[in-house]
Amino acid sequence: MRWALRIRDPEDWLARDDPALIAANYEVFKHHLDRYKYPDRYGSDPTRHRDLGFEFLQDLEMRIGVAGQLGGTKAGLTDAAIMPFVRQFAGVDRAWFDDLSLPRLKPWLADHLASNLFGRIMHKVSPWSPDETAIVIEGLTNADR
Repeated sequence: MRWALRIRDPEDWLARDDPALIAANYEVFKHHLDRYKYPDRYGSDPTRHRDLGFEFLQDLEMRIGVAGQLGGTKAGLTDAAIMPFVRQFAGVDRAWFDDLSLPRLKPWLADHLASNLFGRIMHKVSPWSPDETAIVIEGLTNADR
């Protein structure tokens, strides 16, 4: 993400980059998310990893409470890097997640999921088959730099 944003960063997301929090998300939270979401694959206790993942969510809850987003008053790189993992975590057992007391994190997640940006990047398409026209996504390439 940083590489792409160094090429083009129209909303100045790099100004709201918390490398330590993004690293903790990937190194700690993702570890617990994977073992919660796929306990058979990892031979893990999903409840234990769910609870340890919840500890990370509580930290995010406090951070969001400071300014509304993880990196300040506007969404930035930190929010974009972490939100998909929180989305996955919430989706494992939605009823359990919905019962949690996370009054800042839940609206933060809902707002990101309802955003136009998320809607554009998560556009659902049918799986391609050889009988159909290929989908071409146009954008910036190395040749365009």
